[in-house]
Amino acid sequence: MSTSRTVLVVGGGAAGNAVTVLLRRAGLAVDLIEAKDDWNATAGSGITLQGNALRVLRELGVWEQVKESGFAFGSVGITAPDGTVLHVARDLRTGGDDLPATVGMQRPRLQQILIDAVRASGATVRLGTTAETLDQDADGVTVRFSDGTEGRYDTVVAADGLGSATRAAIGIPDRPEPTGMAIWRIAAPRPAGVVRTDLAYGGPAYIAGYCPTSDTTLYAYVVEANRDRASIPAETYADEMWRLASAYGGFWKEISEHITDPAQVNYTWFDRLLVEGSWHRGRVVLAGDAAHCCPPTLAQGAALSLEDAWVLAQMLTGADTWDDALLQAYYERRIARVRPVVEASVQLGQWQLDGVRDADVPGLMGRTMTMLRELP
Repeated sequence: MSTSRTVLVVGGGAAGNAVTVLLRRAGLAVDLIEAKDDWNATAGSGITLQGNALRVLRELGVWEQVKESGFAFGSVGITAPDGTVLHVARDLRTGGDDLPATVGMQRPRLQQILIDAVRASGATVRLGTTAETLDQDADGVTVRFSDGTEGRYDTVVAADGLGSATRAAIGIPDRPEPTGMAIWRIAAPRPAGVVRTDLAYGGPAYIAGYCPTSDTTLYAYVVEANRDRASIPAETYADEMWRLASAYGGFWKEISEHITDPAQVNYTWFDRLLVEGSWHRGRVVLAGDAAHCCPPTLAQGAALSLEDAWVLAQMLTGADTWDDALLQAYYERRIARVRPVVEASVQLGQWQLDGVRDADVPGLMGRTMTMLRELP
């Protein structure tokens, strides 16, 4: 493989940041563009990282920082709406026995760790910049940027998220579809007794849960049927989340006291996306949420995106020829893993929507997570 090849990465989220670091490590010239001026450095509340995500973060060289910044645990609790613990199950170590089963951390902290890794890699980074046009030929892609400049690249990695403009620009018609659920999230102080994720099914919401994100913080969430965003004034977000969360017992009583600032509450619909057939057109290839997205019922969104970056970087840096066959092989390798996770994540939510009480939730979760122990 020639290290003189050039790559444009569109999007500075988990997939885009990770593939940039890995390609730069192999000596490739990489430009990363990100539409947001602040690189999304402060967006989000918390994130649950399971072992297969941690495995990729270790490959990126940031595991020690993640470990120091987050909160590691190895089990999940199921509670009644009043807080009574009904069952505690050990989580599978999907990243291998030398990594924790799960680490919760503040999403802005993870993003900053990845930003620092990209900066240290020597990649060229341009913030507040988008790709306006992509003109392909047999040898590469000419990209015209929103600032009026142009660049020429051997390959473009489109990691620009769920609403990917690049996906649409290359003629892939797939769009995210709502699953019928929506989630309220907030970051809050961690009660001393919260040492794992606990989930309550039932009550005024479909799911109420929380995850420790550091020694002093957690993020909490409640899931309900989705509503038209326009019908919910932003200034009422704290009231809306508090109304649902305050009905739950146990640690929720303490957590609910901190649901006061509507600016700190995030409301998002659950979406589903799975691009089938191929994830590329010519020399432009999708990665992460631009190719697939699943509801957070299995906490695998970021993990799958990080795996995409790892696999794509391995294949690009290990090949002498970058062609259609290589990018199709990337798709074939990933779709066999991504499809069952997306389908299982959607099914878990659908059972809640349908009120199916005898659903095989533990079995479906167990089968899916066991699959993820294998290398991607």
